[in-house]
Amino acid sequence: MTPLANRTDSLPIVTVGGGSGQYCLLSGLKHLPGISISAVVSMVDSGGSTGRLRDALGILPPGDLLKCVLALSPLAREVQDLFLRRFKGQRRLAGHTAGNMLLAMLARFTGSFPEGVAALAEILEARGAILPVTLDKATLVAELEDGSRVYGESAIDLPHATQRARIRDLFLVPHHGAGITANPPALEAIRKACWVILGPGDLFTSILSNLAVPGVSEALRQTEARLICVMNIMTKFGETHGFSAPDFVQHLERQMGRNLDAVLGNTQHPPARIVERYRRERAAPVDLQRDHILWKRCRLVGADLLDTSGGMLRHHSAKLAALLNERFFTAGACF
Repeated sequence: MTPLANRTDSLPIVTVGGGSGQYCLLSGLKHLPGISISAVVSMVDSGGSTGRLRDALGILPPGDLLKCVLALSPLAREVQDLFLRRFKGQRRLAGHTAGNMLLAMLARFTGSFPEGVAALAEILEARGAILPVTLDKATLVAELEDGSRVYGESAIDLPHATQRARIRDLFLVPHHGAGITANPPALEAIRKACWVILGPGDLFTSILSNLAVPGVSEALRQTEARLICVMNIMTKFGETHGFSAPDFVQHLERQMGRNLDAVLGNTQHPPARIVERYRRERAAPVDLQRDHILWKRCRLVGADLLDTSGGMLRHHSAKLAALLNERFFTAGACF
């Protein structure tokens, strides 16, 4: 790999994740000059319109891929409301989003789900490649510390019980065939990257679900890219309740078999009124534990990354992209 300071071509950046976290990250990255973006996207979403289409049509889940296409499109503001609008009148279409239906149609017409995604990206002039982590249909399974198992991303993501044991292990069960293999272009993008960004997003269902695909962790161990984790702002009941930043890092590194190079964390205190609302959902701000011994080998970069618009706590796309560009992507920047 050409040293960062000596590169004259675009820096290859890979993001690994899914859901609203990856959407937020990509929405900021698309505005940065001098980089090429590849988004490796989790393929285990089983809820809502996405889950229904997956079950009814036997296709890969389109929802997270659609979000990535929209995030990387310069036309996002103009088309997002339309593509995310849900049908109401027609019985068979009710509840589905227009974008999911279009993506499903394009995948059928082209005969390939990746080709369908590429066609939608072309329509919306998306800047970057959107790569399903696998083309094999699979169900995500979480094994809990009490020995029980939870089947399906939506059940793991939104537990119905008020108490649930912590997740001990995560694996994929194929729907057909002997196993699950990684999508070769996704592995190739990881191997050729200068920087791989994991997160933000739900640790188990959006990030580790990618690493559970055979071959992905191996590619992360083999790549010369530096690995950055964007730390979640809040914990999530059923997945990361009670986690601090070092807990997130421990799970990621154990699955990858490789240490992270850096972690980006929010240092801005959220408004108390919003935190209280999250507390009722058994969520809390992630404690960075800035004096933890972990940060002696893994660089912790703290900054105000908070966006509180709409009464929600999420990463601010522009702040996140600017910090990544300043501290990591800019030629000659000190790592």
